[in-house]
Amino acid sequence: MSGGGEKGSMTTKTPADFLKSIKGRPVVVKLNSGVDYRGILACLDGYMNIAMEQTEEYVNGQLKNKYGDAFIRGNNVLYISTSKRTLADGA
Repeated sequence: MSGGGEKGSMTTKTPADFLKSIKGRPVVVKLNSGVDYRGILACLDGYMNIAMEQTEEYVNGQLKNKYGDAFIRGNNVLYISTSKRTLADGA
């Protein structure tokens, strides 16, 4: 029975696959400092340098700033997550 081999090949996804799949979607980028940036992922490179659009900066869960475009150096990134909720449209 070849179920084991098929299961592994069909469900294996690399981190690179995940990052390619979220380009153009809302994301949350958490920095080592604890600051969150929420916006649309425009692009990223192999060093995890990130370009975002419609970016909002959150400190301790509170909105501190809004940026049109933002660039985040990869060595500051703790994680990137897809955003569960849409960005505030009329804030």
